[in-house]
Amino acid sequence: MKEMLLEVENLHVEADGAKILKGLDLKIAPGELHVIMGPNGAGKSTLANALMSNPAYAITEGTVRFKGEDVTLWTPDTKAKAGMFLAFQYPEEISGVSVVQFLRQAISARKGIDVSALEVRFALMEWMDRLGMDPVFAERHLNAGFSGGEKKRNEILQMALLEPDLALLDETDSGLDIDALRTVADGVAEVRGERPEMGVLLITHYNRILSYLEPDFVHIAIGGKIVESGKADLALALERSGYEKWRTN
Repeated sequence: MKEMLLEVENLHVEADGAKILKGLDLKIAPGELHVIMGPNGAGKSTLANALMSNPAYAITEGTVRFKGEDVTLWTPDTKAKAGMFLAFQYPEEISGVSVVQFLRQAISARKGIDVSALEVRFALMEWMDRLGMDPVFAERHLNAGFSGGEKKRNEILQMALLEPDLALLDETDSGLDIDALRTVADGVAEVRGERPEMGVLLITHYNRILSYLEPDFVHIAIGGKIVESGKADLALALERSGYEKWRTN
């Protein structure tokens, strides 16, 4: 039996007093790309935030296991150090902190050692070149004045340098034009090629990004649960028929 990287069992989550996830189950094995699709309010972003222990989302029931260990109550920092990564739907701006400064702190925390600025800069330049990013980008303040596409590419850059075992991509494709979408998708593929054992959970409203990334599994979330799972053709069926079929089941 294949060892699971992530196991989510009967997850119930509340936010602002509202029950959002209502018994969600999910398993991801090393190297797999899973996609969760669903209408607004289905709990997709809630799942990503709950998995990373965002304090605004309270897990009231269920278990989250990462690499076989119960991490349900672990703090965000502990999970990040263990190898879990979340690319935010709306990355925050941090004025006064450059991209390279932020990444040095984050990489040092992830590895548990003080990584030199030179080492970080070398790795940063290499990955920026691979992702087609201007080297000047490294000196800019984190997400300050960034376009939507730049913010999303910066999230992929962080994923590349932090070398997580599990990447949670919360609507990384939202708000992107076709060129930016292709760039972000290519970036995800590039990182996966470098780290073939990394599991990925991609949360999206659309199947546009699936033109560039082939998922191992597609899941449909309705009403705080996963109501159906399948292969890539499930996303195509969803685009043709919408969510009505699953809402009425």
